[in-house]
Amino acid sequence: MRPASRLAAATLTIGFAVIALPGLMKAQNDAEKTYKTNCVLCHAPDGSGSSTSGKALKAQDLRSDAVQKKSDAELAASISNGKGKMPAFGKKLKADDITQLVAYIRALPKK
Repeated sequence: MRPASRLAAATLTIGFAVIALPGLMKAQNDAEKTYKTNCVLCHAPDGSGSSTSGKALKAQDLRSDAVQKKSDAELAASISNGKGKMPAFGKKLKADDITQLVAYIRALPKK
């Protein structure tokens, strides 16, 4: 590849990152806000379910293999429809919010 071609490819890649990064950061911040608003009470800030309410309700540890092995569709359905003592959030949250929340839950073990 010629130097000019490499420069053009690098510029395009950096340009895409600069354009895409704010959107990705906003999605992450929105998901974190949604999690803090709707999930922290039971699942705790770290997803462990170790909050007082979470212990009383036996909330699942969202970082666990059992949860992380579920498909995105299964997690989205649990959020939308509720599960066990967990209420349904399908009427409160938009589909995009639920999708972002699933991605946020996927990232919890890495935090």
